[in-house]
Amino acid sequence: MAQVQTNPRGIPTSPFVERVEDYVSDAEPVEVVLKKFQEAISKYKFMEMNMLQRRKILEEKIPEIQKTLSTVEFLMEKKDGDDDTPTMETEFELNDTLYARAKIEPSGTVYLWLGANVMLEYTLEEAQDLLSSKLGTAKLSLSNAIEDLDFLRDQITTMEVNTARVYNWDVKQRRLAKAQEA
Repeated sequence: MAQVQTNPRGIPTSPFVERVEDYVSDAEPVEVVLKKFQEAISKYKFMEMNMLQRRKILEEKIPEIQKTLSTVEFLMEKKDGDDDTPTMETEFELNDTLYARAKIEPSGTVYLWLGANVMLEYTLEEAQDLLSSKLGTAKLSLSNAIEDLDFLRDQITTMEVNTARVYNWDVKQRRLAKAQEA
């Protein structure tokens, strides 16, 4: 059995039909081959939809992580600075359109939302390391998602071309059969 080629994340490469005769036989007539090709196209389109959602989520998540990381770095600068004012006054978002003023005492720790209604306290250095790591992972995931989307579009196009080639071959064979009957 031939090994199926895949991209680095395991998405199978679609075959290119050079000779339709290699795919169509008495055991697998044209209708069966076309059905298999349509199923493959559907699978690739399903993966493409999932990858598009993943890309969208990552594109929203990355700026959020960057914003949080820059805030942590700002707090680190304030903590390390030789300011005479120990407190810092700021405005923070309560809701999309509602902000509140607050005075922040330097504590050396921050609380980060981890998801699933979980918040943990980290030192500024731990928070910076964690956010930097998450940012790097998210950027890598985004570049992989974009790469996979390009790969999937190529596979969908290849399968659509394969479908058209098999269909056109079938039409040609039927015309030849009718010409021989006449």
